[in-house]
Amino acid sequence: MGTFTIVRVRPPSEVSKRTAGQAMLWAPWVGAAIGVVAAAVLEGVRELTKHSNGGTMLASALVITTVAVATRGLHLDGLADTADGLGSAKPAADALEVMRRSDIGPFGVVTLVLVLLIEVLALDTSVSRGSGGLSVVVAVMTGRLAAAWGCAQHVPAARPDGLGATVAGTLRRPSLALLTLAVLLASTALSFLDDDRRRSLTLVTYLAVLVGLGAALLLLRRCVRRFGGITGDVLGALVEVATVVSLCVFAIA
Repeated sequence: MGTFTIVRVRPPSEVSKRTAGQAMLWAPWVGAAIGVVAAAVLEGVRELTKHSNGGTMLASALVITTVAVATRGLHLDGLADTADGLGSAKPAADALEVMRRSDIGPFGVVTLVLVLLIEVLALDTSVSRGSGGLSVVVAVMTGRLAAAWGCAQHVPAARPDGLGATVAGTLRRPSLALLTLAVLLASTALSFLDDDRRRSLTLVTYLAVLVGLGAALLLLRRCVRRFGGITGDVLGALVEVATVVSLCVFAIA
């Protein structure tokens, strides 16, 4: 909770690899909680604006803002830094140094603008199709599931320090498979609770989780090859890529 949100909690007495791995297994459920809060913002703003078209767009923008504030923009920062590292065309060590800097380069700026724009538009479309609240919860949960997969066994850390080094390789694949199944089951349950349910909604929900996770895993593979492993920034990028792709699935499927 302390890592993935702005909520202040008492830290553990010791941060070991085992503790870090256990924490990452909770990441999707923390994401679900953030998603529920964001979905409440969505419905509240839509009610205040009397479900107008402009109000829906405003609500969608405020939902994305809520998620960013709730996570102190941590994953957006990671996305921007990862984009700068991948786009730098420098050797791995130099690319990692680019990512470590506090400033954001042109690749990072363009990536942030495009991803945020797509998220708002995809959510706005999902709302018009009657699955706005569901798409928010599932997409944010899927993003954190992707971060957990970034900590899979045999995925190395790109550098010896930082968050990436703490969580790299801490989760076994069977545990991640069970976690993915749990997220799919939770998403299915949410789809049955949706007021504006359509016949294919459960299938769309499955696709949103699996396609979003798949896109993140492709990025993970690229980052491991490019940087030699993961960093905290790469984990943030996995979160954002899985989230935006999941939202797009709800908007398109």
